[in-house]
Amino acid sequence: MYSGKTIFAQLMDVVPKYEFQKIVKRHKGNNRVRKLTCREQFICMCFGQLTFRDSLRDITTTLNALDGKRYHMGLSHKVPLSTLSDANSNRPWQMYQDLALVLIEHARKLYGKDQPGLEKAKQVFALDSTTIDLCLSLFPWAQFHHGKGAIKMHALMDLQGSIPVFIHITDGRVHDVNILDDIAIQPGAIYIMDRGYIDFTRLFKIHRQGGKFVIRAKKNLKFYRKNSIPVKIQQGLKCDQSIRLISPKTRTEYPEILRRVHVIDKENNQDIVILTNIESATAEQVAAYYKQRWQIELFFKWIKQNLRIKAFYGNSINAVKTQIWTAVCTYMILIIIHKRFELSVTLHTMMQVLSVSLLEYMTFKELFLNPKLTESMASNANQLGLFDF
Repeated sequence: MYSGKTIFAQLMDVVPKYEFQKIVKRHKGNNRVRKLTCREQFICMCFGQLTFRDSLRDITTTLNALDGKRYHMGLSHKVPLSTLSDANSNRPWQMYQDLALVLIEHARKLYGKDQPGLEKAKQVFALDSTTIDLCLSLFPWAQFHHGKGAIKMHALMDLQGSIPVFIHITDGRVHDVNILDDIAIQPGAIYIMDRGYIDFTRLFKIHRQGGKFVIRAKKNLKFYRKNSIPVKIQQGLKCDQSIRLISPKTRTEYPEILRRVHVIDKENNQDIVILTNIESATAEQVAAYYKQRWQIELFFKWIKQNLRIKAFYGNSINAVKTQIWTAVCTYMILIIIHKRFELSVTLHTMMQVLSVSLLEYMTFKELFLNPKLTESMASNANQLGLFDF
């Protein structure tokens, strides 16, 4: 019989203790703390994410009812509701941002070069944002427009393993294109974006720094064609052109030659025009790059459906950012475990099983050994999940 740690304790072991201690010390997170250390705060928040708790009261009531089992989760005492609330409101949320970055680096090393369908020699990223609506009367600092409140979560995703390598949380009024100023461009890397990021000054800056971009063009783009390359119409391609921008503003902002690839999306009955500065790839490869942008859409949908980032446990900006970053840490722990143990279930199934098995004494292999878990995946083809591409 297995006599080791609980499932929850094994999940928390993914978090490097020494690195976490350095982060807490750097931010002085445990200064003047008598009860509920930063690690215990993190354990409580991860427990809430993994078990779908709706409030801090829900979290503390459940944890305090566990008695002896609570010790094996890493909690030495009962968790007072007010103490957890104060911790979320007052302790620096940047601690959990830094912890997420540590977990991201760990995950990227694990996933290595497992990038299906794209050039393995290149790093390929997808950039997008999602809006999280908030009630303005409860979150007055999150002013959006027309009496509504919202925040935005901007993410740059490494398509090797669906790993968010950059996350920035802003108020809802910040335009997506401004985030390009905060991203460190890696020479040779490919950045895939939707047309909300069209800004030729910023795109030319990416080009000068050695980065490559694949972005959807706006309908009112003015250009002249320098030459065309024959394309395979049966593969959904309409044209592959070298162009120059001709409006006085855009030709100043981007004076170099661009490539324009016109794709017919028969499934969704759409014409998609793609702009890129990649010269070596074929038109089919450029279209395949842009299609991979859907992975970041799946990421946003998945975390909104499976993690607690739409309903918040506290109303202050510090509490909201603490909850979002601990949710990101939870997501990173899950994909690290998913890869480390080569689990064949989807992240959605994994999350559902973990929510009712956290206090079981068994290994992950034993927990997900049941073949019915993979059978349910096959029978529910419409279920949204990552790693299903």
